[in-house]
Amino acid sequence: MSIDIITLGCRLNTYESEVMRAKALEAGLDNAVIVNTCAVTSEAVRQARQSIRRARKDNPDARIIVTGCAVQTDPEAFAGMPEVDKVLGNADKLQAASYRLETLSERVVVNDIMSVKETASHLVAGFDGRARAFVQIQNGCDHRCTFCIIPYGRGPSRSVPAGSVVEDVKRLVGQGVREIVLTGVDITSYGADLPGTPKLGRLMDQILRLVPDLPRLRLSSLDVAECDEQLVSLAISDPRVMPHLHLSLQAGHDMILKRMKRRHTTAQAVAFCDRLRAARPDIVFGADLIAGFPTETDDMFASTLQHVKDCGLTYLHVFPFSAREKTPAARMPQLQGTIIKARAAQLREAGAQALSAHLESLTGTEIELLVEQDCLARSPTYAPVKLSRAEPAGALIRARVKSADRQFAYAEAA
Repeated sequence: MSIDIITLGCRLNTYESEVMRAKALEAGLDNAVIVNTCAVTSEAVRQARQSIRRARKDNPDARIIVTGCAVQTDPEAFAGMPEVDKVLGNADKLQAASYRLETLSERVVVNDIMSVKETASHLVAGFDGRARAFVQIQNGCDHRCTFCIIPYGRGPSRSVPAGSVVEDVKRLVGQGVREIVLTGVDITSYGADLPGTPKLGRLMDQILRLVPDLPRLRLSSLDVAECDEQLVSLAISDPRVMPHLHLSLQAGHDMILKRMKRRHTTAQAVAFCDRLRAARPDIVFGADLIAGFPTETDDMFASTLQHVKDCGLTYLHVFPFSAREKTPAARMPQLQGTIIKARAAQLREAGAQALSAHLESLTGTEIELLVEQDCLARSPTYAPVKLSRAEPAGALIRARVKSADRQFAYAEAA
Protein backbone atom coordinates (compact mmCIF):
# COMPACT_ATOMS: atom_id res chain seq x y z
CA MET A 1 0.00 0.00 0.00
CA SER A 2 1.61 3.26 -1.16
CA ILE A 3 0.95 6.51 0.69
CA ASP A 4 3.48 9.32 0.39
CA ILE A 5 3.20 12.42 2.57
CA ILE A 6 4.85 15.74 1.78
CA THR A 7 5.09 17.86 4.94
CA LEU A 8 5.67 21.60 4.84
CA GLY A 9 5.95 24.00 7.75
CA CYS A 10 6.02 23.51 11.50
CA ARG A 11 6.65 20.67 13.93
CA LEU A 12 2.94 20.33 14.53
CA ASN A 13 2.52 19.56 10.85
CA THR A 14 5.23 16.90 11.19
CA TYR A 15 3.30 15.32 14.04
CA GLU A 16 -0.01 15.51 12.23
CA SER A 17 1.45 13.99 9.06
CA GLU A 18 2.14 10.81 11.02
CA VAL A 19 -1.45 10.84 12.30
CA MET A 20 -2.70 11.31 8.74
CA ARG A 21 -0.59 8.42 7.50
CA ALA A 22 -2.09 6.13 10.15
CA LYS A 23 -5.65 7.31 9.41
CA ALA A 24 -5.20 6.89 5.65
CA LEU A 25 -3.87 3.37 6.09
CA GLU A 26 -6.76 2.58 8.44
CA ALA A 27 -9.17 3.77 5.73
CA GLY A 28 -7.55 1.54 3.09
CA LEU A 29 -6.23 4.41 0.97
CA ASP A 30 -3.70 3.35 -1.68
CA ASN A 31 -1.59 5.00 -4.38
CA ALA A 32 -1.91 8.52 -2.97
CA VAL A 33 0.22 11.55 -2.21
CA ILE A 34 -0.93 13.77 0.68
CA VAL A 35 0.49 17.30 0.77
CA ASN A 36 0.30 18.91 4.23
CA THR A 37 0.68 22.63 3.57
CA CYS A 38 1.78 25.70 5.55
CA ALA A 39 0.38 29.25 5.35
CA VAL A 40 2.73 31.22 7.59
CA THR A 41 4.04 33.30 4.65
CA SER A 42 3.15 33.82 1.01
CA GLU A 43 6.39 32.01 0.19
CA ALA A 44 5.15 28.98 2.13
CA VAL A 45 1.99 28.99 0.03
CA ARG A 46 4.05 29.28 -3.16
CA GLN A 47 6.15 26.30 -2.07
CA ALA A 48 2.97 24.34 -1.38
CA ARG A 49 1.69 24.92 -4.89
CA GLN A 50 5.09 24.01 -6.33
CA SER A 51 5.16 20.79 -4.28
CA ILE A 52 1.71 19.83 -5.56
CA ARG A 53 2.75 20.32 -9.19
CA ARG A 54 5.92 18.30 -8.63
CA ALA A 55 3.96 15.54 -6.89
CA ARG A 56 1.62 15.25 -9.88
CA LYS A 57 4.53 15.15 -12.32
CA ASP A 58 6.29 12.44 -10.31
CA ASN A 59 3.09 10.47 -9.63
CA PRO A 60 0.83 10.79 -12.69
CA ASP A 61 -1.54 8.00 -11.63
CA ALA A 62 -1.78 8.74 -7.89
CA ARG A 63 -4.51 10.62 -6.03
CA ILE A 64 -3.22 14.00 -4.88
CA ILE A 65 -4.86 15.04 -1.59
CA VAL A 66 -4.02 18.51 -0.30
CA THR A 67 -4.60 19.72 3.25
CA GLY A 68 -3.07 21.94 5.96
CA CYS A 69 -3.20 25.62 6.88
CA ALA A 70 -2.84 27.00 3.35
CA VAL A 71 -5.85 24.93 2.29
CA GLN A 72 -7.89 25.89 5.37
CA THR A 73 -7.35 29.61 4.78
CA ASP A 74 -7.85 29.55 0.99
CA PRO A 75 -9.52 26.30 -0.14
CA GLU A 76 -10.71 27.71 -3.47
CA ALA A 77 -7.17 28.40 -4.65
CA PHE A 78 -6.15 24.76 -4.20
CA ALA A 79 -9.43 23.33 -5.42
CA GLY A 80 -8.79 25.21 -8.65
CA MET A 81 -5.49 23.45 -9.29
CA PRO A 82 -5.89 20.74 -11.97
CA GLU A 83 -3.29 18.58 -10.21
CA VAL A 84 -5.45 18.23 -7.07
CA ASP A 85 -7.96 15.41 -6.60
CA LYS A 86 -9.21 16.30 -3.10
CA VAL A 87 -8.97 19.25 -0.71
CA LEU A 88 -9.23 18.60 3.05
CA GLY A 89 -9.47 21.14 5.88
CA ASN A 90 -7.39 20.95 9.05
CA ALA A 91 -10.19 19.45 11.14
CA ASP A 92 -10.96 16.80 8.53
CA LYS A 93 -7.42 15.67 7.74
CA LEU A 94 -7.13 13.79 11.04
CA GLN A 95 -10.23 11.64 10.48
CA ALA A 96 -9.99 8.19 8.86
CA ALA A 97 -13.38 8.72 7.20
CA SER A 98 -11.87 11.49 5.06
CA TYR A 99 -9.65 8.94 3.29
CA ARG A 100 -12.20 6.21 2.62
CA LEU A 101 -12.88 5.44 -1.02
CA GLU A 102 -16.57 6.23 -0.74
CA THR A 103 -15.81 9.78 0.47
CA LEU A 104 -13.01 10.63 -1.96
CA SER A 105 -15.52 11.66 -4.62
CA GLU A 106 -16.41 14.73 -2.53
CA ARG A 107 -13.67 16.97 -3.85
CA VAL A 108 -13.67 19.78 -1.26
CA VAL A 109 -14.18 19.11 2.46
CA VAL A 110 -13.22 22.22 4.45
CA ASN A 111 -15.34 23.02 7.49
CA ASP A 112 -15.40 26.08 9.76
CA ILE A 113 -12.24 25.69 11.84
CA MET A 114 -13.41 28.40 14.27
CA SER A 115 -16.24 26.10 15.37
CA VAL A 116 -13.83 23.37 16.54
CA LYS A 117 -13.76 23.29 20.34
CA GLU A 118 -11.86 20.12 21.19
CA THR A 119 -8.48 18.61 20.41
CA ALA A 120 -9.03 14.91 19.93
CA SER A 121 -6.50 12.42 21.24
CA HIS A 122 -4.80 11.73 17.90
CA LEU A 123 -2.08 9.51 19.30
CA VAL A 124 0.44 7.78 17.06
CA ALA A 125 2.69 4.83 17.76
CA GLY A 126 5.92 6.65 17.02
CA PHE A 127 8.19 7.84 14.25
CA ASP A 128 10.05 5.09 12.44
CA GLY A 129 13.75 5.79 12.06
CA ARG A 130 13.70 8.97 14.10
CA ALA A 131 15.50 9.71 17.32
CA ARG A 132 12.82 12.01 18.68
CA ALA A 133 9.06 12.24 18.56
CA PHE A 134 6.69 15.17 18.63
CA VAL A 135 3.70 15.04 20.96
CA GLN A 136 0.84 17.42 20.32
CA ILE A 137 -0.38 19.03 23.53
CA GLN A 138 -2.34 21.94 22.08
CA ASN A 139 -3.75 23.30 18.84
CA GLY A 140 -5.11 26.64 17.66
CA CYS A 141 -4.57 30.18 18.95
CA ASP A 142 -6.77 32.78 20.64
CA HIS A 143 -4.36 35.68 20.01
CA ARG A 144 -4.60 37.97 17.01
CA CYS A 145 -1.11 39.14 16.12
CA THR A 146 -1.58 41.57 13.26
CA PHE A 147 0.70 39.69 10.85
CA CYS A 148 -0.56 36.16 11.48
CA ILE A 149 -3.11 34.15 9.54
CA ILE A 150 -2.53 30.92 11.47
CA PRO A 151 -5.50 31.31 13.89
CA TYR A 152 -7.76 31.21 10.83
CA GLY A 153 -6.09 28.00 9.73
CA ARG A 154 -6.00 26.32 13.13
CA GLY A 155 -9.01 27.69 15.00
CA PRO A 156 -9.31 28.53 18.71
CA SER A 157 -6.82 27.32 21.31
CA ARG A 158 -7.65 23.90 22.71
CA SER A 159 -5.57 21.59 24.87
CA VAL A 160 -5.04 17.84 25.09
CA PRO A 161 -5.79 16.53 28.62
CA ALA A 162 -2.67 15.75 30.64
CA GLY A 163 -3.56 12.08 31.04
CA SER A 164 -3.60 11.56 27.29
CA VAL A 165 -0.30 13.38 26.87
CA VAL A 166 1.38 11.32 29.58
CA GLU A 167 0.11 8.06 28.08
CA ASP A 168 1.38 9.13 24.67
CA VAL A 169 4.82 9.89 26.10
CA LYS A 170 4.91 6.56 27.98
CA ARG A 171 4.05 4.67 24.81
CA LEU A 172 6.73 6.40 22.77
CA VAL A 173 9.42 5.97 25.43
CA GLY A 174 8.46 2.30 25.67
CA GLN A 175 9.17 2.04 21.94
CA GLY A 176 12.67 3.43 22.41
CA VAL A 177 12.18 7.14 21.69
CA ARG A 178 14.82 9.05 23.63
CA GLU A 179 13.59 12.61 23.21
CA ILE A 180 10.06 14.02 23.30
CA VAL A 181 9.22 17.44 21.90
CA LEU A 182 6.01 19.01 23.19
CA THR A 183 4.42 20.83 20.29
CA GLY A 184 1.39 22.90 19.32
CA VAL A 185 0.48 26.24 17.81
CA ASP A 186 0.73 28.21 21.08
CA ILE A 187 1.87 25.78 23.76
CA THR A 188 2.30 28.39 26.50
CA SER A 189 -1.48 28.89 26.37
CA TYR A 190 -1.84 25.22 27.34
CA GLY A 191 -4.60 24.39 29.81
CA ALA A 192 -6.72 27.54 29.72
CA ASP A 193 -9.64 25.51 28.35
CA LEU A 194 -9.19 22.53 30.72
CA PRO A 195 -10.76 22.05 34.18
CA GLY A 196 -8.67 23.86 36.77
CA THR A 197 -6.79 25.75 34.01
CA PRO A 198 -3.44 23.97 34.51
CA LYS A 199 -0.37 25.64 33.02
CA LEU A 200 2.32 24.19 30.76
CA GLY A 201 4.72 23.90 33.71
CA ARG A 202 2.31 21.59 35.52
CA LEU A 203 2.05 19.36 32.45
CA MET A 204 5.84 19.20 32.20
CA ASP A 205 6.06 18.24 35.87
CA GLN A 206 3.54 15.42 35.39
CA ILE A 207 5.44 14.06 32.40
CA LEU A 208 8.78 14.13 34.22
CA ARG A 209 7.35 12.50 37.37
CA LEU A 210 5.19 9.87 35.68
CA VAL A 211 7.61 8.90 32.91
CA PRO A 212 10.91 8.54 34.80
CA ASP A 213 12.51 6.64 31.91
CA LEU A 214 12.22 9.64 29.56
CA PRO A 215 15.79 10.89 29.02
CA ARG A 216 15.05 14.16 27.26
CA LEU A 217 12.14 16.60 27.17
CA ARG A 218 12.20 19.51 24.75
CA LEU A 219 9.74 22.34 24.14
CA SER A 220 8.69 23.95 20.88
CA SER A 221 8.14 27.72 20.51
CA LEU A 222 7.29 29.67 23.68
CA ASP A 223 5.61 33.02 24.23
CA VAL A 224 7.64 34.94 26.82
CA ALA A 225 4.51 36.68 28.12
CA GLU A 226 2.83 33.35 28.94
CA CYS A 227 5.66 31.29 30.49
CA ASP A 228 4.57 30.29 34.00
CA GLU A 229 6.80 30.01 37.07
CA GLN A 230 6.74 26.20 37.21
CA LEU A 231 7.90 26.05 33.57
CA VAL A 232 10.77 28.42 34.37
CA SER A 233 11.69 26.44 37.50
CA LEU A 234 11.84 23.15 35.61
CA ALA A 235 13.80 24.67 32.74
CA ILE A 236 16.34 25.85 35.29
CA SER A 237 16.54 22.86 37.60
CA ASP A 238 15.64 19.62 35.80
CA PRO A 239 18.48 18.18 33.68
CA ARG A 240 16.01 16.21 31.56
CA VAL A 241 14.53 19.47 30.28
CA MET A 242 16.89 20.36 27.47
CA PRO A 243 18.77 23.67 27.88
CA HIS A 244 17.41 25.09 24.64
CA LEU A 245 14.31 27.26 24.49
CA HIS A 246 12.88 28.72 21.30
CA LEU A 247 11.08 32.02 21.82
CA SER A 248 8.45 33.72 19.70
CA LEU A 249 9.98 37.22 19.84
CA GLN A 250 9.29 38.53 16.29
CA ALA A 251 10.98 41.93 16.82
CA GLY A 252 13.32 43.87 19.08
CA HIS A 253 11.63 47.27 19.13
CA ASP A 254 8.69 48.07 21.40
CA MET A 255 6.72 50.14 18.87
CA ILE A 256 6.92 47.35 16.30
CA LEU A 257 5.91 44.81 18.95
CA LYS A 258 2.90 46.99 19.77
CA ARG A 259 1.94 47.23 16.09
CA MET A 260 2.32 43.47 15.84
CA LYS A 261 -0.01 43.17 18.86
CA ARG A 262 2.53 41.06 20.72
CA ARG A 263 2.16 40.66 24.48
CA HIS A 264 5.73 41.27 25.69
CA THR A 265 8.22 44.13 25.62
CA THR A 266 11.88 43.97 24.65
CA ALA A 267 12.85 44.49 28.29
CA GLN A 268 10.74 41.50 29.36
CA ALA A 269 12.40 39.31 26.74
CA VAL A 270 15.89 40.32 27.85
CA ALA A 271 14.99 39.83 31.52
CA PHE A 272 13.60 36.36 30.76
CA CYS A 273 16.78 35.27 29.01
CA ASP A 274 19.04 36.83 31.66
CA ARG A 275 17.14 35.14 34.49
CA LEU A 276 17.35 31.65 33.02
CA ARG A 277 20.96 32.03 31.89
CA ALA A 278 22.03 33.22 35.34
CA ALA A 279 20.50 30.11 36.94
CA ARG A 280 21.50 27.67 34.18
CA PRO A 281 24.58 28.98 32.34
CA ASP A 282 24.52 26.30 29.65
CA ILE A 283 21.06 27.28 28.38
CA VAL A 284 20.74 28.70 24.87
CA PHE A 285 17.88 30.50 23.16
CA GLY A 286 16.49 30.56 19.66
CA ALA A 287 13.90 32.97 18.34
CA ASP A 288 11.50 33.72 15.51
CA LEU A 289 12.15 37.18 14.06
CA ILE A 290 10.34 39.05 11.28
CA ALA A 291 12.41 41.28 9.01
CA GLY A 292 10.79 44.31 7.40
CA PHE A 293 7.49 44.55 9.27
CA PRO A 294 5.37 47.46 7.97
CA THR A 295 6.55 50.88 9.27
CA GLU A 296 9.88 49.44 10.48
CA THR A 297 12.53 52.17 10.16
CA ASP A 298 16.28 51.68 9.93
CA ASP A 299 16.60 52.54 13.63
CA MET A 300 13.86 50.08 14.57
CA PHE A 301 15.58 47.34 12.62
CA ALA A 302 18.89 48.23 14.27
CA SER A 303 17.16 47.66 17.61
CA THR A 304 16.14 44.16 16.52
CA LEU A 305 19.75 43.40 15.52
CA GLN A 306 20.89 44.64 18.93
CA HIS A 307 18.14 42.57 20.58
CA VAL A 308 19.80 39.42 19.22
CA LYS A 309 22.88 40.33 21.28
CA ASP A 310 20.97 41.61 24.31
CA CYS A 311 19.03 38.34 24.60
CA GLY A 312 22.09 36.27 23.71
CA LEU A 313 20.25 34.40 20.95
CA THR A 314 21.97 31.41 19.33
CA TYR A 315 19.44 30.18 16.76
CA LEU A 316 17.46 32.57 14.58
CA HIS A 317 14.46 31.59 12.50
CA VAL A 318 14.12 34.61 10.21
CA PHE A 319 10.93 35.41 8.29
CA PRO A 320 11.01 38.16 5.66
CA PHE A 321 7.71 39.96 6.22
CA SER A 322 5.01 38.64 3.94
CA ALA A 323 1.63 40.37 3.89
CA ARG A 324 -1.13 37.82 4.39
CA GLU A 325 -4.55 38.75 3.06
CA LYS A 326 -7.19 39.42 5.74
CA THR A 327 -4.61 40.40 8.39
CA PRO A 328 -4.32 43.96 9.79
CA ALA A 329 -0.62 44.15 8.89
CA ALA A 330 -1.50 43.76 5.21
CA ARG A 331 -3.28 47.14 5.43
CA MET A 332 -0.32 48.93 7.01
CA PRO A 333 2.26 50.92 4.98
CA GLN A 334 4.49 48.28 3.38
CA LEU A 335 8.27 48.34 2.95
CA GLN A 336 9.98 47.73 -0.37
CA GLY A 337 10.84 44.11 -1.07
CA THR A 338 14.53 44.92 -1.53
CA ILE A 339 14.67 46.43 1.97
CA ILE A 340 12.90 43.42 3.50
CA LYS A 341 15.26 41.04 1.72
CA ALA A 342 18.36 42.95 2.83
CA ARG A 343 17.23 43.08 6.47
CA ALA A 344 16.45 39.37 6.45
CA ALA A 345 19.95 38.68 5.15
CA GLN A 346 21.47 40.78 7.95
CA LEU A 347 19.48 38.92 10.58
CA ARG A 348 20.46 35.54 9.12
CA GLU A 349 24.11 36.55 9.16
CA ALA A 350 23.78 37.60 12.80
CA GLY A 351 22.28 34.19 13.49
CA ALA A 352 25.07 32.40 11.62
CA GLN A 353 27.67 34.25 13.66
CA ALA A 354 25.90 33.45 16.93
CA LEU A 355 25.63 29.75 16.05
CA SER A 356 29.28 29.66 15.01
CA ALA A 357 30.30 31.13 18.37
CA HIS A 358 28.21 28.56 20.24
CA LEU A 359 29.66 25.65 18.25
CA GLU A 360 33.16 26.95 18.90
CA SER A 361 32.41 27.14 22.64
CA LEU A 362 31.78 23.38 22.65
CA THR A 363 35.32 22.60 21.49
CA GLY A 364 37.20 20.57 24.08
CA THR A 365 34.09 19.59 26.03
CA GLU A 366 32.55 16.16 26.51
CA ILE A 367 28.79 16.14 25.97
CA GLU A 368 25.90 13.72 25.68
CA LEU A 369 24.60 13.45 22.13
CA LEU A 370 21.42 12.05 20.66
CA VAL A 371 22.25 10.35 17.35
CA GLU A 372 19.77 11.31 14.63
CA GLN A 373 21.22 9.26 11.80
CA ASP A 374 24.62 7.76 10.98
CA CYS A 375 27.17 10.48 11.81
CA LEU A 376 24.77 13.32 12.71
CA ALA A 377 23.79 14.00 16.32
CA ARG A 378 22.40 16.81 18.49
CA SER A 379 23.67 18.18 21.76
CA PRO A 380 21.32 19.10 24.63
CA THR A 381 21.50 22.69 23.31
CA TYR A 382 20.38 21.34 19.90
CA ALA A 383 23.78 22.02 18.36
CA PRO A 384 24.36 19.92 15.21
CA VAL A 385 27.35 17.61 15.72
CA LYS A 386 29.13 15.48 13.12
CA LEU A 387 30.59 12.25 14.53
CA SER A 388 33.82 10.66 13.34
CA ARG A 389 32.00 7.35 12.85
CA ALA A 390 28.41 6.26 12.38
CA GLU A 391 26.39 5.37 15.47
CA PRO A 392 22.92 3.77 15.77
CA ALA A 393 20.06 6.25 15.28
CA GLY A 394 18.38 7.02 18.59
CA ALA A 395 21.43 6.17 20.71
CA LEU A 396 22.53 8.47 23.52
CA ILE A 397 26.32 8.62 23.54
CA ARG A 398 29.11 10.57 25.19
CA ALA A 399 31.48 12.34 22.82
CA ARG A 400 34.31 14.85 22.93
CA VAL A 401 34.11 17.84 20.62
CA LYS A 402 37.35 18.31 18.68
CA SER A 403 36.59 21.27 16.43
CA ALA A 404 33.84 23.41 14.92
CA ASP A 405 32.96 25.56 11.94
CA ARG A 406 29.99 27.79 11.10
CA GLN A 407 27.62 24.83 10.64
CA PHE A 408 28.73 21.91 12.80
CA ALA A 409 30.75 20.81 15.78
CA TYR A 410 32.89 17.73 15.13
CA ALA A 411 33.25 15.04 17.79
CA GLU A 412 34.56 11.57 18.56
CA ALA A 413 32.61 9.09 20.68
CA ALA A 414 34.14 8.83 24.16
